[in-house]
Amino acid sequence: MRKKEAATANQKEAKGLSRVKRAVVAACGAGYMAWNAMPVTVFAAGGSTSAITQPLDNLKTLIIAIIGAVGVIILAKNVMEFAQAYQQQDSSTMNSALKGIVAGVMMAGISTVLTFLGF
Repeated sequence: MRKKEAATANQKEAKGLSRVKRAVVAACGAGYMAWNAMPVTVFAAGGSTSAITQPLDNLKTLIIAIIGAVGVIILAKNVMEFAQAYQQQDSSTMNSALKGIVAGVMMAGISTVLTFLGF
């Protein structure tokens, strides 16, 4: 009989601790949300942001140049492939080469288009 009484007492105690645990977790979560919602004043030195944006601009220019260079290579390869297919009258390869030529032109011209758009 004592074992059953002890087991029910432990279950009641566990339920009580579970409620307390949920309340503590909810209070901590609310406190965390309130703390993160507070504005933070930042005192930054006046000046230009070029120290931060200059490396990003350099990376953007490098990536665009690489895309343009790869586009020129693809264009040259597909022009030669088209010429060989034209000589052999292979319409399937000509079709594939024309698609590659269009892709190469698009990649080679992307730097000009992005510069025109202001990127």
